[in-house]
Amino acid sequence: MHIAVIGTGYVGLVSGAGLADFGLTVTCVDKDKEKIEILKKGIVPFYEPGLEDLVKKNLKAGRLRFTHKLEEAVKNSLVIFICVGTPSNFDGSADLSQIKEVALSLAEIIDDYKVIVTKSTVPIGTNRWIKSLIDTYKKVQVEVDVISNPEFLREGSAVEDFMHPDRVIIGGESSHALAIIKDIYRPLYLAETPFIITNLETAELIKYASNAFLALKISFINEIANFCEKVGADVTVVAKGIGLDPRIGSKFLNPGPGFGGSCLPKDVKALIHQGKTLGSPFKILEAVWEVNEKQKLKAIEKLEALLGELNNKTIGILGLSFKPNTSDVRESPSLVIVSVLLEKGAKVKVYDPVAMEEFKKNIGNLEITYSSNPLECATSVDALLILTEWNEFRFLDLTQIKKVMKKPIIIDMRNIYEPSTVKNLGFVYSGVGRL
Repeated sequence: MHIAVIGTGYVGLVSGAGLADFGLTVTCVDKDKEKIEILKKGIVPFYEPGLEDLVKKNLKAGRLRFTHKLEEAVKNSLVIFICVGTPSNFDGSADLSQIKEVALSLAEIIDDYKVIVTKSTVPIGTNRWIKSLIDTYKKVQVEVDVISNPEFLREGSAVEDFMHPDRVIIGGESSHALAIIKDIYRPLYLAETPFIITNLETAELIKYASNAFLALKISFINEIANFCEKVGADVTVVAKGIGLDPRIGSKFLNPGPGFGGSCLPKDVKALIHQGKTLGSPFKILEAVWEVNEKQKLKAIEKLEALLGELNNKTIGILGLSFKPNTSDVRESPSLVIVSVLLEKGAKVKVYDPVAMEEFKKNIGNLEITYSSNPLECATSVDALLILTEWNEFRFLDLTQIKKVMKKPIIIDMRNIYEPSTVKNLGFVYSGVGRL
């Protein structure tokens, strides 16, 4: 079976390489010609563990190819996966311009039966809109079925998530199209992966509801952490205590500087917007968003509590990506925190193992010192701020770090260190929800 995957970002490239690894013939399409040429060489233009090896393996096997020519890919394929971006508009709604562009392009090209599969995260009702666009503007009167197959790929472990998902959601109404998609995912079915077959709207909502609930857990534990600091409790123990309840679970109960990334922020905003539009507001999610925005400033509050005025103070920041094992800084708390520090007149030094180039693209041409390692970042700073829990930060030579710092102050927004251990080394230490 031949498959076309439109879009070669995180979702498209992981999905395309993963489907090729299932034994299918996959053509990935992107209008960025430079990106396609890089991918043809087996080079992945962003950091995702294991992905480059998977791409090279399937390129060599001849199951995976890349092109910027949409018509070439579509003509040879029975199934077309849409994996383009749906970023936030200024009002929080999902920007569907790329989805619309793809649908209208497909309407121009399609000349026989196709199954269109939407993996992009889209508002409820979008898949019916896609089918309506294609049916209205198609040049050849052939049947087209649309399937909703939302992705649940975590950046940093996307390859593992695609190969061993905790569930596969397929929404559609055509029994023929559903059978084709189930056949594509046969390796996962044989591995006893749970499948949920439902209608388009339910499949779309499952994706949004999943991300919204994860965001809710993060904002909840951050509020608990802030309360812990007021009453002398330890949030790490509180999280463990409530996480042992199987009705709650331990995942996403790690306090920090707020959630970021390409999914949770835009999906929470999109669901809030659609709820308001349809007269069914999500009051809980509105609070989740408010809590998250305030949480990003907790690091600034902690710095000011320990240093006073930040003007002319030098702050070292370890970690820029919104989470470890990715170069993605979209909606990362680091963007807000660095911007506020600079506004307050502070000097900023930063280090991240893989995300500094992406950070430069997103933050703009600001006066920031980019360091080559953690020790360099810590040199002559008034305080060291940890924003991402990269493994290499868990095993820093703190004795050496202390020697090069102007003041021995560590603000650990990821709670990667035990407070007593760091304090015994002579540091002033501040975590999240811990005294």
